[in-house]
Amino acid sequence: MIAILKKELWSYFGNWSAWVIIAAFSLIATLFLFFFDNDSNIFEIGMASLQSYFVLVPWLLMFIIPALSMKTFAEEQQTGTLNWLFSQPLKVSELVTGKFLSVWVVGILCLIPSLIYLYTVYVLGVPEGNIDLGMTFGSYIGLIILIAAFSGVGILASSLSQNQIMAYLLGVFMCFIMYFGIEQLASYKLLGGADFILQNIGFYQHFLGFTRGLIDFKDIAYFVLVIGASLVLSNHFINKKK
Repeated sequence: MIAILKKELWSYFGNWSAWVIIAAFSLIATLFLFFFDNDSNIFEIGMASLQSYFVLVPWLLMFIIPALSMKTFAEEQQTGTLNWLFSQPLKVSELVTGKFLSVWVVGILCLIPSLIYLYTVYVLGVPEGNIDLGMTFGSYIGLIILIAAFSGVGILASSLSQNQIMAYLLGVFMCFIMYFGIEQLASYKLLGGADFILQNIGFYQHFLGFTRGLIDFKDIAYFVLVIGASLVLSNHFINKKK
């Protein structure tokens, strides 16, 4: 598993793909937070808060994480190297977990430049340091867990696909449905009392608690369950390709 993790990380950073993705992610976030005229602009909000960043980032991650995960298995199958991996002395579960961890690590690294935003907001606060650090750090923890969930879904999409384009499109679709689609469907209140259950199936409500600075064991357990289910299903579909 560690060998697979190192191999995947080298494939991301060795050909500049990870650097380009991290740079693009940071540039888009910076433009929306400080330059573009929109509801996420920190200067227009007039508050020493990164709340708009934590609202914006999940939407960016819906496109970034599938871009990272699309090649994990779809490319291996497309190029024929998946059969070579099957011949190596490692379990499929180790292969899936190693690739999942590599996507998760790169996804977390996308958040590192945002520490500059945190410092900027901290300094611009009146008085200086007038920022809710508990809510901010809780939101960062929520993002790290959300990245893991998106990574698991992306790995599953790649294990189901024959090529990278299909893996990317399926990954974006699945992440969108899990984060926003289910929440939006529940908001129509078409199912009566079942809307609450439907709402809690999606990512949004469980991530929302973190953005308020609340680290609830139920939310963590939910994401662990989703990640575990995604990896188990990925393991199943990859085994079927042997």
